Amino acid sequence: MLRVLVLSLMCLLLSAVVSEAKTAVTTQPFGKLPDGTAIEIFTLKSEKVEARVMTYGGILVSLKAPDRNAKVADVVLGYDSVDGYYANSNNPGTAYFGALIGRYANRIGGAGFTLEGKKYSLPANNGANTLHGGPHGFSNQVWKAKTIPNGVELTYVSKDGEEGFPGNLTATVRYTLVGTDLKIDYSATTDKDTVVNLTNHSYFNLAGQEQATILQHQLTLNASRFTPVDAGLIPTGELKSVSGTPFDFRKATAIGERISADDEQIRLGKGYDHNWVLDSKSGKLAEAALLYDPSSGRQLRVLTDQPAIQFYSGNFLDGSVKGKGGATYALHAALCLETQHYPDSPNHPDFPTTHLKPGGHYHTVTVFSFSSH
Repeated sequence: MLRVLVLSLMCLLLSAVVSEAKTAVTTQPFGKLPDGTAIEIFTLKSEKVEARVMTYGGILVSLKAPDRNAKVADVVLGYDSVDGYYANSNNPGTAYFGALIGRYANRIGGAGFTLEGKKYSLPANNGANTLHGGPHGFSNQVWKAKTIPNGVELTYVSKDGEEGFPGNLTATVRYTLVGTDLKIDYSATTDKDTVVNLTNHSYFNLAGQEQATILQHQLTLNASRFTPVDAGLIPTGELKSVSGTPFDFRKATAIGERISADDEQIRLGKGYDHNWVLDSKSGKLAEAALLYDPSSGRQLRVLTDQPAIQFYSGNFLDGSVKGKGGATYALHAALCLETQHYPDSPNHPDFPTTHLKPGGHYHTVTVFSFSSH
């Protein structure tokens, strides 16, 4: 009996080892920045999905998943080399393809905020506002990286005063791939009161990154409210019901169905570029979005413990960008589903707080889960 038990335990251990080994993690050089800094790229490969992440900007360079016929395609926009990412991240029309966004994702109105009675001024890089942490945010920094089981761990130390934000902030992001689930685990600590809001800015086209449009994709958002914006795309402070508006995605709806509706918020965003307030309880991992491409059968579930998700329908892609394999990224060529806190939260006391104190620990998880049918 003891012998049978020992053999059973050995089989279980062997099974666990085999399961663990299904995600191969490799690294290789991916070019250099103009100043000579070497950039690495990490490849995470499971039986069905492959993700590639580089140290510049913590960027998700490619994400390959199978369709209903087991044909694999890259479903995120980007470039073939680090040169393309560097050039894009250092011009006014930055698209943030696949990048880690910080110190504060989305917009901060008036390029400043007050925290603990002290005013902080930030660089304005989106009209009068600060977008995605400023012109030199986390998306164009070089992250330190190391291999971990099933993935890669990236670390960046943002110095006190960088882009106007207070405190030395240590950010750690882990990309791990298990089966068909790509998990992004964000953590941060600070030595001074600050604000933090991290996300990933991947552009998805489930038909394949070289395909023309995502207007036929069907989207479900588990959100009954959204935050209306002003002309600068800064939240007005209202939490508005989606009922009876083009923003109601509580049932699967083609993105192109109402994207040109006669609606003030649609006009302001030139399409969808808004923050949805999730119905799930903040802090608990739950499904935020479900995206389906009828042509390929690929489906993407987005799970998060964040209170909101920004849905952006690629309104400023204009065909001027040449991406991977020479693909042209035209209007609505892809969409973003950015898990996050609300935009401009530091200036809205009624919004969920993004205040991080010394001794506190910022931690959030997002999962991109693929399937096909």
